Amino acid sequence: MSTVTTPGTRPSLDASALAAPPTPPQRARRRGPFAELLTLSRPYQWAKNPLAVALALITMPVWGTDTVLGIAWSTGLFVLASVAVYVLNDVLDRHRDGLHPVKRHRPLASGRLRVPTALAFLAVVCALFAGGVALASPARCWPVLVYLALNLAYSLRLKHIPLIDAFCVALGFVLRTLQGYTAVDVPASGWLLLTVFAVCLLLVFGKRRHELAQGNASHRPALRGYTVPYLDHLTVISATLATVGYLLCVRSDMALQDGTATLVLLTAPCAFFAVFRYLQLLLVGHGGADPVRTLSGDRLLVGSGLLWAALTAVCLAALH
Repeated sequence: MSTVTTPGTRPSLDASALAAPPTPPQRARRRGPFAELLTLSRPYQWAKNPLAVALALITMPVWGTDTVLGIAWSTGLFVLASVAVYVLNDVLDRHRDGLHPVKRHRPLASGRLRVPTALAFLAVVCALFAGGVALASPARCWPVLVYLALNLAYSLRLKHIPLIDAFCVALGFVLRTLQGYTAVDVPASGWLLLTVFAVCLLLVFGKRRHELAQGNASHRPALRGYTVPYLDHLTVISATLATVGYLLCVRSDMALQDGTATLVLLTAPCAFFAVFRYLQLLLVGHGGADPVRTLSGDRLLVGSGLLWAALTAVCLAALH
């Protein structure tokens, strides 16, 4: 226990010793299996699914009840599919995660949850997913089925191959957006898909950069194919592709006719600011460890996103 002393005074405990809270593993051991399974499912990551799937709506001139229900159903399928992927990854990576300063506290890596329990939970999730696909018909769910196949290959092998690992993650979000288009039975916007792909590459390369800069390379073999300067170049290229793709999407695929210039003028600064702010958090603030927490935890990023959404909604309503 550390102490602080001055001449003529009695030793006193420092602030960290006085606090002496129980460590996270000690607190987590008192949790029940349902709480651990919820943690294993990563609910804070679920927000990615509705955001990606619902992107199909911004290029549609009219929304109906069937459209909204199709998007909601597709979102639910991707939530189940992503939970299955998280569980499988944690089962396969539990020993490697034990070497990571943060991931070692996950339920399986820490030993708080037994592997058979996680596999039984995985079976339940897969059964629910299969039922959802059967009700919607497999022909309308091909993107989420491809997503599962891609992530199975990712979990078993592809995540260990530099560059391929990042492309697989980004393709997963493209498939989410494609599922939205498939659910509402409209042609997909090529420029929007390019924008989604580039933004996701930016976030994945940012995460890899943070891991490499922090010296946390032992848990992820793919990091052997990266260096910090190389990832700096990749993030800048991805950011450029994302901004150009967004402008071309608005210009070509939003079917706004004479209102295109208005939408670009009002929303492009918000989109550009969001990209620049993320790069600032990554390169100056040394953030980016968890893209979801980085994007949702920064007030400027959240504010620019809300302003973009509001301006886009007003323009779409006024021009249609």
